[in-house]
Amino acid sequence: MAKYFTFLILIALLSSGCATSPDYTADTRDPWQGFNRKVYSFNDALDRAFLVPVATGYRAVTPDIAEKGVSNFFSNLNDFVVAFNNTLQLKFLDASSDVGRIVVNSTIGLLGFIDVASGMGLKKHNEDFGQTLGYWGAGTGPYVVLPFLGPSNVRDGPARVVDFLVYPPNWADIKNSERNILFAINVVNTRAELMVLEEKTEELSRDRYVFIRDAYLDNREFLVNDGQLPIDEGLYDELEDE
Repeated sequence: MAKYFTFLILIALLSSGCATSPDYTADTRDPWQGFNRKVYSFNDALDRAFLVPVATGYRAVTPDIAEKGVSNFFSNLNDFVVAFNNTLQLKFLDASSDVGRIVVNSTIGLLGFIDVASGMGLKKHNEDFGQTLGYWGAGTGPYVVLPFLGPSNVRDGPARVVDFLVYPPNWADIKNSERNILFAINVVNTRAELMVLEEKTEELSRDRYVFIRDAYLDNREFLVNDGQLPIDEGLYDELEDE
């Protein structure tokens, strides 16, 4: 399922797009579609004006091995958030594995730039506070597109605040300038990783707003239920095969 989660990173962080049809497709999960499409267009304009040029330059000058190391570094930081939420969900075995990943990758893996833990059988998990709320029975509420952040919903949007507070750079004893540099590198590196996958969404859907919305909502349900859902993987198989 690695290909599934890799693709859905795009949907969680990016609201890039193309022209959309004025005839909105009704969906009970998206009662604020008119507003959401406007925010979607705003995010797209910012993305194309700023992030795409920077990410393109980053890919051009950064060796693949360095990009991988940067991705591993931020993945290691995110394991703090994952471990926190696995603990809140009483998944203590997974949480202990997450802590093991942090210890191994932060030491032997040179601050996380090398993912040694996966090779040792310590599986990478995917948990956040929105999933924790869903695990304990909170419904998603209506779909909403957030300025700068992209697809979300009434439950998961506010839940990001908790994950933000748990994320190490936001509480570590470092200078604000260093914190801002880490944030900028993470954003640019993530955007660069998603450029190829973004091209695939253009090939698969005429209305990318609907495509991203439906994929995001399906993914959140999948994650909250730990994959215990019947999912048609044909779309994601097509992405990989191409």
